[in-house]
Amino acid sequence: MNDPGWSAASPATGAATERVQKLRAEWVIALMIGLVHLAVAGRYDIFRNELYFIVCGLHPDFGFVDQPPLVPLLAAATQIFGDNPWLLRLPAVLAAAGLVLLTASFARVLGGNASSAWIAGLAAGIAPALIGLTTTTTTATFEPIGWTAFAYFLSRAVILEERRALLWAGLVAGVAMEAKYGIVFWLVPIGIGVVLTSARRILAWPTLWLGVFLSALVAVPSLIWQAAHGWPFLEVHANHLSTGANFTGTPIRFEIIQCLAMNIFLAPLWIAGLVAPFFWAPLKPARFLAVGLVGATLLVFLAHGKDYYLFPVYPSLFAAGAVVLAKIKPMIRMVWVTAALIVSLLLAPVVLPILDPPTLASYLAWTHLSPPPSEAAAVGAPLTQLFSDELGWRALEKQVAAVYHSLPDAERSRTAIIAVDYGEAAALDVYGRPDGLPPALCGQHQYFLWGIHGYDGSIIIHVNGDPNRWRRGCESVEVVAKFGVPYAMPYENGRPIFICRGLRRNLAEIWSRLKRYE
Repeated sequence: MNDPGWSAASPATGAATERVQKLRAEWVIALMIGLVHLAVAGRYDIFRNELYFIVCGLHPDFGFVDQPPLVPLLAAATQIFGDNPWLLRLPAVLAAAGLVLLTASFARVLGGNASSAWIAGLAAGIAPALIGLTTTTTTATFEPIGWTAFAYFLSRAVILEERRALLWAGLVAGVAMEAKYGIVFWLVPIGIGVVLTSARRILAWPTLWLGVFLSALVAVPSLIWQAAHGWPFLEVHANHLSTGANFTGTPIRFEIIQCLAMNIFLAPLWIAGLVAPFFWAPLKPARFLAVGLVGATLLVFLAHGKDYYLFPVYPSLFAAGAVVLAKIKPMIRMVWVTAALIVSLLLAPVVLPILDPPTLASYLAWTHLSPPPSEAAAVGAPLTQLFSDELGWRALEKQVAAVYHSLPDAERSRTAIIAVDYGEAAALDVYGRPDGLPPALCGQHQYFLWGIHGYDGSIIIHVNGDPNRWRRGCESVEVVAKFGVPYAMPYENGRPIFICRGLRRNLAEIWSRLKRYE
């Protein structure tokens, strides 16, 4: 009992206790964030893009017109036993909780203590913009954890001299490219940051180039698919630029949106992560991260990207800033953290499906917290674009199914169902299988490449088209219904469903005119 090795005051016991305390804080935060996401994961229905990803995943390929294959395959895998919003969002829940743990660990790699770790993890868990990205399972969902993991492993190599970490960085970069091409906005500037700072010494390490090779090996199948199909992803982005579909705005507007979206009280954290490496010796090895943020901001802005394209960069800066701000007085730190928590709680209903649509509409009207539209498609959203685009899809499918089954058997076998956009088409495909609906046709994105499925256009049920336009090409056009539900997006509300009979030209002849890469 008197053995100093077992004394309560021994260094070994103290170190072990400190390790437990470090783990406890960040794991508790991650658990709480995960439980909140789980509690609301199935509250609304499946988001427009999620429906589209499910359908893409049911057509396995090495790539798709507007995204790589990983997220569609994952989305489809969660729905093998039927449509289930809760299971669909489970990967997003894991990404949200995992980001907390990763950011906390990142702070330690940069020289932080237990306080740095929980501050960084908490920031990653409560930043409204990051919460919003992990509310649904889309290509953007895994960007925060993917970008942060890449920077984390690169930092382990630069700061801790762990050369093997470069292999992990390469693997993460490759997998991230298979989830969303946006990782390029991070890889390029952070690479420039390495070249311009003392981190450039890793350029002489063979493991770096092995990591680059590994990254290319993982990413190349999707790039080959894009090349084989004429780079449709670039065509989509070029059309966005030419039509001004993305509302990037002025540099000042862009930065204000970034500050507000990430929680204005968390701005000192990422600003410290940006500035401190140039003025505080302990963080000097992390200068390449600060250069990466500046470069990523410039790239996203010059590319006229949406506001959320830059959101994944902030956890890395939270980790660096937490190393600095953990040194302020505990009382000041707690007041600051409390203020940040209050702001995030106020914004929680805006980014999480906590409130039902009528209550959320009232809350947004009362608080004036509706986020500004980041693209033309978001204008006029009764709620937020995300939540409004989760409403009405099942009702649409039931209406179309009723029209389809009202047709005589002889007509039904040759009836094509055409939708204007991929959200409508995907809703019909996902929800229409039990009702016996045929595959929907659509000229937008991947649906265009899937073609017309052998239909000639003699009978068409058209969803959300312009009846007057189609009257010029059909022998008869009959508007049979209108679809829409309260709080859905305006262009999905009060819109027509009509039947075109006797298309004067074969559908195959006019299919190219329906192409929409936008």
